[in-house]
Amino acid sequence: MQRFGKKQHLNSRRDLKNQPGGREEDFNSSLRDLAEACKRGDRSAQRNLFDTLAPKMFPVCLRYMGDRETAEDILQEGFVTLFTRLDSYSGEGSFEGWARKIFVNTALMSLRRTDALKLSESLETAWGIGSDGDSPVRTMGYKELLELISQLPAGFRTVFNLHVIEGYSHKEISKMLGISEATSRSQLQRARMLLQKRIKSS
Repeated sequence: MQRFGKKQHLNSRRDLKNQPGGREEDFNSSLRDLAEACKRGDRSAQRNLFDTLAPKMFPVCLRYMGDRETAEDILQEGFVTLFTRLDSYSGEGSFEGWARKIFVNTALMSLRRTDALKLSESLETAWGIGSDGDSPVRTMGYKELLELISQLPAGFRTVFNLHVIEGYSHKEISKMLGISEATSRSQLQRARMLLQKRIKSS
């Protein structure tokens, strides 16, 4: 599989409305068709699947890794895993959602290898941040928020991504990361607190 330039996936990103058919179901149907062709060894389909998914999966990798160079490596590693596991995709449900889990897990495995998920401070030092309803995080622009998320310590950033963006519960996160639910909640609280402070100071 050929590597591509660091700006290519960002510049070529398209909204679902620009995909064939203009509807999300049509887009996912196209992905499933490409996946089936890839299973048959169609090299062109592999390239097309890569070109279609890379613009969507790179931001996922970037949110977890925090820097573009490492996110590029995770993107490539994730695609290697995806292509070797295509036979495990049943054809039911969203192919994009199935692929997304692969890239999230690839990022998490990388973070575990570098011990980046270890707590930077003990739970005893954690404190609350007040009502979510008053949080400036809730009114911040998406791109600006992602930039601030990328600057969080790895443990805080990972839990924030998994809970707030991916929608995993604290119970699920505890199993994924090998931490307690209380630790997951504490990491999320501290992540939100740091985001609020950085927003207010910007």
